[in-house]
Amino acid sequence: MLSYPKALFGLALMACVAPVAPSYAQASGDVRIVFAKAGLVVGTGAGRGVLTFRGRNYRFRVIGLSVGVTIGASALRLTGTASNLRDVKDFEGAYDAVGAGGALVGGAGAVHLTNAKGVTIDLSGPRAGVEFAANRTGVTISLR
Repeated sequence: MLSYPKALFGLALMACVAPVAPSYAQASGDVRIVFAKAGLVVGTGAGRGVLTFRGRNYRFRVIGLSVGVTIGASALRLTGTASNLRDVKDFEGAYDAVGAGGALVGGAGAVHLTNAKGVTIDLSGPRAGVEFAANRTGVTISLR
């Protein structure tokens, strides 16, 4: 008959050598976006990008609408991270954003996006064109 400490040791040993199931924990991914925007008070824009998540690249489209102070037109190349992803499907959907930036031929922009699934995207990068923006933005991302 096995004694209690030996049985406990045996269970602990089996737990250590048992096969590990794949993790469904939250992870982050790298995001690259090229986005063009124009507006006067209400701005609209569209772009495309790539999400690199768990070793794979996923192409996506971005469509956005901003309301607030938006004057001019610009093109952005943004890079950053997407956090709190459990599955690539969590990346799709509608995002709320608050961002600010400006450009007079060249400049910088940054934005923080959040969707209903808890995914957050933080982006920054250079901006080219003539624009000033301080607004509330809604963005829709769809995987291709």
